[in-house]
Amino acid sequence: MVSEQHMAVLPMSRPIIQVSSIRKTYGSTVAVADVSLEVSEGEIFGLIGPNGAGKTTTMECVEGVRRPDSGNISVLGLDPFRDIYKLQNRIGVQLQQAQLQKRIKVWEAVDLWASLYSHPVDGDQLLEQLGLANKRDAWFMTLSGGQKQRLFIALALINDPEVVFLDELTTGLDPQSRRAIWELVRGIRDRGKTVFMTTHLMEEAERLCDRVAIIEHGKIIDIGSPAELVGRHCPKRTVVLATRDAFAEERLRTIPLAETVTSRDSRFTIQGRGDDFVTEVIQCLSENRIRVTDFRTELPNLEDVFLKLTGHSIRD
Repeated sequence: MVSEQHMAVLPMSRPIIQVSSIRKTYGSTVAVADVSLEVSEGEIFGLIGPNGAGKTTTMECVEGVRRPDSGNISVLGLDPFRDIYKLQNRIGVQLQQAQLQKRIKVWEAVDLWASLYSHPVDGDQLLEQLGLANKRDAWFMTLSGGQKQRLFIALALINDPEVVFLDELTTGLDPQSRRAIWELVRGIRDRGKTVFMTTHLMEEAERLCDRVAIIEHGKIIDIGSPAELVGRHCPKRTVVLATRDAFAEERLRTIPLAETVTSRDSRFTIQGRGDDFVTEVIQCLSENRIRVTDFRTELPNLEDVFLKLTGHSIRD
């Protein structure tokens, strides 16, 4: 059960998406068991979890693509099923398995999507913003993976939506293309849009999302900013250093926030908690003039949080 503090929205912002206790089954298969969350205006909100956790089904219910068996959903104050035609003009959707005809040209796809809406944005200007102007006359089949994803983002933005849904946007892309897409997503948020995205890539969630909801077996485990979740579930910090100082271990054990100090040969691993822990290690080294040949910090991340909460890696 997610506590009220985890359901809190960002200060001075209103909830754009409200999901309350939705459930979706397919026969005996439970795709979404119990999901409640709120997405605030102007934030990038990530639904994170492994493949098969219920991310896409949850997003499709919110978009109005699939009807949940029970529960309530509100998007921009509208019911995604009863008010589907009103809502379609105000949201943009990028689907996980999106494809286009092989020989449709980029400009043709943009024109086709623009024709579906009463007030589309300028397609050529959108292609320029997304770095696709030089591919305007290219066939879809000739685009790289990153270029195809840029095109799908363009199609999701053609109606100037208030909320943009992005499902596993960078899966299968190389690191350079992935980072370029991240910049585009930040740009969407910077233009005042709200972004609701799914991903199983923890680095992507940490780099992009203002808040995330961790989903496992169709249930929300916890919600918060990446930093909040790390602080809540993985407060330990680790410093690894190398020194041949004979008194190093004795001195390191005097650090107030240090909980454990282990050594192997001339390498020491110090673990502790608190924002000042690393500073205390550095001060100890400085005050005792301990010369080190290696020094690094190991900070926990969302991958560690997921492991702590579920007992397995998201890649298992």
